[in-house]
Amino acid sequence: MTPADRKRVLVVDDSALIRRVLTLILARHPGLEVVGTATDPYDAREKIKALAPDVLTLDVEMPRMDGLTFLGKLRKAHPMPVVMVSSLTARGTATAMEALAMGAVDVIGKPELDPVQGLEAMGAEIAETVYAAALAQIGAPADAPAPSGSAPVPPAPRAAPGRQLVAIGSSTGGTEALREIFQALPPGLPPITVVQHMLPGFTEAFAARLDRICQPTVKVVDQGEPLARGTIYLAPSNRHLQVERRATGLVARLQDSEPVSRHRPSATVLFDSVATACGTKALGIILTGMGDDGAEGLLHLRRTGARTLGQDEATSVVYGMPRVAWSLGAVARQSPLGALPRHILDWCSET
Repeated sequence: MTPADRKRVLVVDDSALIRRVLTLILARHPGLEVVGTATDPYDAREKIKALAPDVLTLDVEMPRMDGLTFLGKLRKAHPMPVVMVSSLTARGTATAMEALAMGAVDVIGKPELDPVQGLEAMGAEIAETVYAAALAQIGAPADAPAPSGSAPVPPAPRAAPGRQLVAIGSSTGGTEALREIFQALPPGLPPITVVQHMLPGFTEAFAARLDRICQPTVKVVDQGEPLARGTIYLAPSNRHLQVERRATGLVARLQDSEPVSRHRPSATVLFDSVATACGTKALGIILTGMGDDGAEGLLHLRRTGARTLGQDEATSVVYGMPRVAWSLGAVARQSPLGALPRHILDWCSET
């Protein structure tokens, strides 16, 4: 990659120490160039005009204007990819979820006790998160029709005997894609298992947010938990999620084995296990995200006879994972995000 191809980053944080640490972390990534730093949103506004960055890292708590307020103004005046930096407190995670709802591409947890060591420990993941965000199509999902919060949710179809599980893999942009899908689904469907790539500290808050606004129950899955109808199960941070068939039905198995496609949890690990446990009785879906995680696993799932779907390019924030899966032949059909809930309901009711 030539210097001209690198994505330009502006780091916005009122802490000189955090600005320095993030600058060092991001500068190690071959696809990123830190073109400047800013101490607050007013400083950032001038730096954006002068430096034309491709992506911002944005602190939440800053003097003169907080990060969420600036994010709202930025989305209206100068839409661009933003990665929020939030402390890992209860209030911080709630704020991070609000930032994602407002249009932030991703969130990074800022450890409170030892931020330097904590950020350095996640350095490679942070840099990849910012690089993926820099590739995001800001505003693209809004072009597709999205269900409003007041739209009626259809009644749950009577699931055919051959409909046992839905498995979904997603990454950059996936939090809001999942929210749109799940808000349009009724309760009572076959269990849904999800791998969403998130940096540590936010999965529980994300599940809680979805559970408040969706009709199906949404939770982070526990080791050995039976997978029940009407429930959406998210893989926990930094653990692979697999589905196993036992005499009593499908159960979750969590593993701490090595990352796959640079990720733990990995969508490929989930899809591979579903192929073995469910075969033709499963539906696999791959959503927006950078990289190739999930593609090989979804291909395995399709080869067992399962139905497979991929989000299309026009509605993907980052058309990476769906593109690779499509090119491998793992995706039987590409679909706009807004149409995926109907595809799920149709699959559930087919005989």
